[in-house]
Amino acid sequence: QVQVVESGGGLVQPGGSLRLSCAASGRVFSISIMAWYRQAPGKERELVALSNGGSMETYADSVKGRFTISRDNTKNTVYLQMNSLKPEDTAVYYCYEAIKSFRYDSFNNYWGQGTQVTVSS
Repeated sequence: QVQVVESGGGLVQPGGSLRLSCAASGRVFSISIMAWYRQAPGKERELVALSNGGSMETYADSVKGRFTISRDNTKNTVYLQMNSLKPEDTAVYYCYEAIKSFRYDSFNNYWGQGTQVTVSS
């Protein structure tokens, strides 16, 4: 009933930029938290950036000043602008959205399918 689909990954050289998008569709009444996580080979999934729908944004120390999370609530979409990319940013990136399907429903957790970002020369 709710689908969360990511796009925008790929191969980029060190110092380059990429923009990831994640759109929710289906029965979406409201979205609170929107976030991006990543998982590198052999490592645990980690939080990259989070938006709580208000004024709060949180970033991992490793991406502060280089990555920017933004959201378009009219399109149920969250973006991750990634600049000055480094090889250590290579990972599968997942979006997360806390979505309420009906007014009196509770928020449920939804994950995207993941998109590969590879930073290499």
